[in-house]
Amino acid sequence: MTTLESTIRPRAKSSEWRAIVILILLVPVLWSPLILFRYVLFQPFNIPSGSMMPTLVVGDYVFAAKYTYGYGRYSFPFAPSFISGRFRAADPAYGDVVIFRSPRDTKTDYVKRVVGLPGDRIQMRQGQLFLNDKPVTRVALKDVSASAACGGEAGARAKRWRETMPNGASYITYDCVDNGFADNTEVYTVPPGHFFAMGDNRDNSTDSRFMSVMGFIPMDNLVGKVTRIFWSLDSRGGLRPDRMGKVG
Repeated sequence: MTTLESTIRPRAKSSEWRAIVILILLVPVLWSPLILFRYVLFQPFNIPSGSMMPTLVVGDYVFAAKYTYGYGRYSFPFAPSFISGRFRAADPAYGDVVIFRSPRDTKTDYVKRVVGLPGDRIQMRQGQLFLNDKPVTRVALKDVSASAACGGEAGARAKRWRETMPNGASYITYDCVDNGFADNTEVYTVPPGHFFAMGDNRDNSTDSRFMSVMGFIPMDNLVGKVTRIFWSLDSRGGLRPDRMGKVG
């Protein structure tokens, strides 16, 4: 053993023990009603971008159920970095809208929809999602005016599709550009312990299709499942009561 190794290792062990002692001391605080709700059961998030339009829009405030997928390193603020795995772990289902940390940016919370699970083959062909070589069922809806969703271009319109996953999860996606940059991709095979996530605003979402930026998401990076919009404000601060409710 080198001098460097013998110097570093005891410090690492000491640090781990300090973290454990702190967690033990915090147990009475963590079980107070407010802390229990905020950090153990549900966590509020606000939506800062249009990547999940029309499901979630800028100004929406949502609750994420943290208990749905179990608890891991990113479930609590200031969690020790040596924590790995998840307690009471459960995998997401197709169509779940999830909060997670990207493997390339573990300090930022992201929100996307789960479209691929371990072992799945994912591909986009001419803007349509293929799962295990089969097209995911979709039905065309009426186009809408969507300048905010399509990059702020005045007069822009978006195609809308009602997409339904094999488990019955159904939701609406936006398609701003025919054969856009990420409308035709290679086949991605989801590795064990990971999932594939995409935004509902398909032409304006940086997601798992971009391997160098996000790629496959480790299950251990899950924070929670988005369950409900509890508040929503427009760009002028006006309340949007019609947006409040369950997230599909």
